Amino acid sequence: MRTARATALNADINVTPLVDVCLVLLIIFMVVTPMIVTGVQVKLPASHTADALGEASRQLPIAVKDDGTLFVDAAVIRREQLGDELRARHDAHPERPVVVRADGQVKYGEVVSVLDACRNAGFRDVGLATDAHREGRER
Repeated sequence: MRTARATALNADINVTPLVDVCLVLLIIFMVVTPMIVTGVQVKLPASHTADALGEASRQLPIAVKDDGTLFVDAAVIRREQLGDELRARHDAHPERPVVVRADGQVKYGEVVSVLDACRNAGFRDVGLATDAHREGRER
């Protein structure tokens, strides 16, 4: 004969692993988000007459690092791909402003070629980003 041994089933949900995973994801987002917002780190040249940029979320950022590396929206591209990439972006958002962030050590001709590619793609609102040099500012 079988012994009637009562075994109770535990129907409670253990949320501890869920909380652990959520905390890890929160920490990852807290670390990664500032890098996404600032984009590619470039040492911009200083300017005494710099104006504030418009709404950063609307702008198409193009960065040229001192070693010649080219970034469009934080994605690395080759220089020969720039025109095609910009034409595709212009077709998607024709009125989007473009901001070129070039390192202070980049040759003038390289920056001009990026500006030319922006104009050839159809962008009309193209600007250069600089660091505002506030001390001793005279007007």
